[in-house]
Amino acid sequence: MPQIVTVRTRDEAGELAARAIVDLIDSTPDAVLGLATGSSPLPVYRALARLTEGKDLSQVRGFALDEYVGLDYSHPESYHSVINREVVEPLGLDPERVQVPPGAALDPDDAAARYEDAIRNAGGVDVQLLGIGSNGHIAFNEPGSPLDSRTRRLALTERTREDNARFFDSIDDVPTECMTQGIGTIMEAKQIFLFAFGEGKADAIRAALEFPISTDCPASALQEHSNVTFVLDEAAASLLS
Repeated sequence: MPQIVTVRTRDEAGELAARAIVDLIDSTPDAVLGLATGSSPLPVYRALARLTEGKDLSQVRGFALDEYVGLDYSHPESYHSVINREVVEPLGLDPERVQVPPGAALDPDDAAARYEDAIRNAGGVDVQLLGIGSNGHIAFNEPGSPLDSRTRRLALTERTREDNARFFDSIDDVPTECMTQGIGTIMEAKQIFLFAFGEGKADAIRAALEFPISTDCPASALQEHSNVTFVLDEAAASLLS
């Protein structure tokens, strides 16, 4: 079963995961990090930048969870841009060692298979960071996604687009499709940290941790992972029994 850690602040959550990642990098300079976007992992990246100041992280490798389809990579809300802005530049990573799903690929099936191969050839993800959607999605695996799914292109639900509209001028600007790692892909990471903050995530957290494993809540698959930590503030944990 997942470990549950309740924190008072997002900064405390970021510090917890960042220290685990620093320990990993100290022992494995070419560690493979699974990189999430959105607001939940930002405290981790800020803490990592502080804790690794002066360290050489040029051998660290990274794989992002997902990317929009139909959004130019130069757009500030493309995950290519977000990962570069929030992770690669502050941490001094080698951009050639950090990959993001190719949402603009002309052959999405081939591109998805190549992304899976790249993760496998890197030896798999050592530490995967995750957020959770209000509908229980992890990465962009919406409810109904097969629990053994792999990297693929798929449509975003209206709820997810509404949740992500805060990053855009309007919901009309939010893409309708994405390329995302699958639940099966995520489950192969050696260690996982999932972050959730606020009352808006409480229902999803309860479903993920206390309801039977189901495609209705993709995050519930994590119940079967051997090394996963849910890092929650009191509001996100408020419905847990």
